[in-house]
Amino acid sequence: MKLDRREFLESGAALSIGFALPLSARAAAASQSNTFAPNAWLRITPDNRITVICGSAEMGQGVLTAIPMLVAEELEADWKLVSVEQAPVDQAYNNPMFGMQATGGSTTVRAHWTPVRQAGAAAREMLLAAAAKKWGLPADKLRCEKSQIIAPGGQKITYGALVALAAEQPVPEKPLLKSSADFKILGKPTPRLDTPAKTNGTARFGIDARVDGMLVAVMARAPHAGIKPKSFNEAAAKAVKGVRQVIAIDSGVAVLADGFWAAKKGRDALAVVWDMGDKAQLGGSKVSDLLSTGATNADAIAVDEGSVKMAISSAARTLQAEYEVPYLAHACMEPLNCLAWVRGDEVEIWAGTQSQGPAQGILAQVASATPAKVKINTLLLGGGFGRRFAPDFTIDAVLLSKLSKRPVKLIYTREDDMAAGFYRPASLVRFEGGLDEKGQIALLRADVGSPSIMAASGFMQIPPSGVDAMAVEGLADHPYSIANQRIAYGRAEPGPQVWFWRSVGHSQNTFFIESFIDELAAAAKKDPLAFRLEHLDPKKHARHRGVLELAAAKAGWGKPLPAGRHRGIAVAEAFGSFVAEVAEVSVSSDGTPKVHRVVAAVDCGLTANPQTITRQIESAICFALSAALYGKISFEGGKVQQGNFHDYPLVRMNEMPQVEVHIMPSKADPGGIGEPGTPPLAPAVANAIFAATGKRIRKLPIDTSLLKKA
Repeated sequence: MKLDRREFLESGAALSIGFALPLSARAAAASQSNTFAPNAWLRITPDNRITVICGSAEMGQGVLTAIPMLVAEELEADWKLVSVEQAPVDQAYNNPMFGMQATGGSTTVRAHWTPVRQAGAAAREMLLAAAAKKWGLPADKLRCEKSQIIAPGGQKITYGALVALAAEQPVPEKPLLKSSADFKILGKPTPRLDTPAKTNGTARFGIDARVDGMLVAVMARAPHAGIKPKSFNEAAAKAVKGVRQVIAIDSGVAVLADGFWAAKKGRDALAVVWDMGDKAQLGGSKVSDLLSTGATNADAIAVDEGSVKMAISSAARTLQAEYEVPYLAHACMEPLNCLAWVRGDEVEIWAGTQSQGPAQGILAQVASATPAKVKINTLLLGGGFGRRFAPDFTIDAVLLSKLSKRPVKLIYTREDDMAAGFYRPASLVRFEGGLDEKGQIALLRADVGSPSIMAASGFMQIPPSGVDAMAVEGLADHPYSIANQRIAYGRAEPGPQVWFWRSVGHSQNTFFIESFIDELAAAAKKDPLAFRLEHLDPKKHARHRGVLELAAAKAGWGKPLPAGRHRGIAVAEAFGSFVAEVAEVSVSSDGTPKVHRVVAAVDCGLTANPQTITRQIESAICFALSAALYGKISFEGGKVQQGNFHDYPLVRMNEMPQVEVHIMPSKADPGGIGEPGTPPLAPAVANAIFAATGKRIRKLPIDTSLLKKA
């Protein structure tokens, strides 16, 4: 499969009909088991309980509650009687925007908004038809409320009492959906269904999986793809008590043992020496040099409007600036893991994976099995952020099980994953901007040098234009009215494997453009908020303006702050949602910034669960602040220098700012929410630092030495 990103996102549109339509075969089968299951998404049992089946992976973003809410709303269900189960691998659960069963891109709710509601509505109409038949009344004289059907005279019957009769009713092809004005469940703050299990310890994450007779594997992983070991001490590893086997595969050398600790000690004893080849040259400023060369050679044109060259000659003032961000790790709290058991031509895995659909086919090839023989048990993910979309850890586990002929639970320790993982691309952009005599933006030129996620993904390809859409997203589609602009991409490949990271290209490109817009505002001697609004068309970009104005109002923009505090603002559109953030920051004399408060305004269209929206924005701010203050993967001799949270830190509780989230009322189509809160944070903080110190942050993580007072 070869798709560009737009095609990738749109490819599933036609497929939504296929899985949304109720499956009559399921209804028939269900009737035999005394369970009403009109489609793949729900079951109703005689005890009146409703079980919703969720095909997306739960990694903290709340889909195990959001998907049931979509079903329950249209079903007119009693929410107290609704529970949720994780779906098996089945095309019925394909993400309509992806065309495959996978979770990412903040797509679950917006992709399933209509088809899953249709599933609930179809069940409701079948239950109504069953009650009408039972009572000999017209269906349109009956109504549904809290998992009951009520007749005009007050007669009631539960859904559970109708399961057998409902299963015999024709499956409606076009069930009538409710108006958003009639929603009783959607749009209301709703506690998550998975919280009790996560707080009482009964929730099962991938790392909790175990089967009798399994071995635990820990790997010395190749620092880069294609790197082979020069040598390793197999005897020393096997001398560790509990170690059973040492197996070398393409991605590294694995030690299989009775338990994790023995496997880790065995892995440490391997003392692998890698044949680094030309990768050993990766270090120091090598990455920056290659990114800079990419920007210099940027000739894949993403935007070309007006004439930048002519506008420069007539501009009242021009500015140049170069911005850069490093590679970043995903650093999931739960280390990556997969339990695999290859039994002949049958494969079973237990894992927290974001890509069950593609993994089924890939693992079938690894085990020389057919996809139908690959069973995937999806367990909870202790953080994903895009990392668990990659299949590497499942491939290695299946391969080790196949070779050892034992069930194997493979664990990538955090150090192992950070040393040989998949990274957010490093990126560099060289800006040139100009103002006219009225202080309006007359021109913008941006040349980007960055690796290509599309090329690295294995299932997308760079289009003929040469522009990797992810390398310029958030920059090439910025909302500001600028008559003359040229934005171009130059591919640079320093070598590390790049991958999707929470908010993907928006994560760095919003920092770039929202910081440079701030530079232009300062050059024009205008208020940063007013300057942005001047360049946002009220008709085309009303939602950008709306969140900017709401965030500014709630933050008290323009009003006095405590001594030493200053504000910065930024806005982004990402994954169908709009977010503006205002950061309040002070900078101590040693250059350390302190983020005291972040006020966020969010327009994500119609909402499923406002409580989840607030939590996702809060977590995105924590995630993005960690990257802005500390995040950096660097190399020396071709090897990653960071290993764990001690040298790749996250924001600690005492560093977390006060966060306020304000949700805009909207009737627009739902947007994503897992990622859109991430992009505006870094520029809002950097712009506040400029307001505090007059020094512009053009490189992340923030170098406090630049802010230290003399």
